[in-house]
Amino acid sequence: MTARVTADRPVVAAFDVDGTLTRRDSIGPFLLRVAGLRLPLALARRPRALVTGLLRRDQDRLKELVCSSLAGVDERGVLAAGAAYGRELHERRLRPDTPARLRRHRELGHRVVLVSASLEPYLVPLGALLGVDAVLCTRLETDPEGRFTGRLDGANCRGPEKARRLDAWLRETGLERAEIWAYGDSSGDDALLAMSDHPVRVRRTHVSPEPVA
Repeated sequence: MTARVTADRPVVAAFDVDGTLTRRDSIGPFLLRVAGLRLPLALARRPRALVTGLLRRDQDRLKELVCSSLAGVDERGVLAAGAAYGRELHERRLRPDTPARLRRHRELGHRVVLVSASLEPYLVPLGALLGVDAVLCTRLETDPEGRFTGRLDGANCRGPEKARRLDAWLRETGLERAEIWAYGDSSGDDALLAMSDHPVRVRRTHVSPEPVA
């Protein structure tokens, strides 16, 4: 049975991005593009934190370290690069299957949300190209002069933070009772999948383009 919108319970489809909609990680290539040599230098300045993060597999700590490479960088240039990178992802880096699922959800009148640890400068443009209703992602802090501080604005949108952010968005939009489809490919999506009515663990194998219940 196709999952269509009902009068008493709307449907929301939440998609992770890296590995779920895209073929591979998007954050590293983007930071190399906008930070250049700042990225390896930022890591070299804090070797102990880097080693600790790697040994503990602390994704939040590692995200903070790599994003520190943008400290002092003007926001306008990064946003322009983010818009171009979002177009590149949309044109050349998407998987063939899960984006078809996203399109099918839209055709059925479902609300579609990206929930990702990827970065706001390029994820918002990508979301606009995909026609989603909201983008919930990792944000970067800026100072009053419009330069990045090198810190995250809020928490890394990964793990339990994904579920928290989606729950907050559902409440803000009056969709607390929505039937939820969730798509993710890694352990960082476990909490998001656990809160959904229809969790879809995306593998390397093909995912059916039509949502079914």
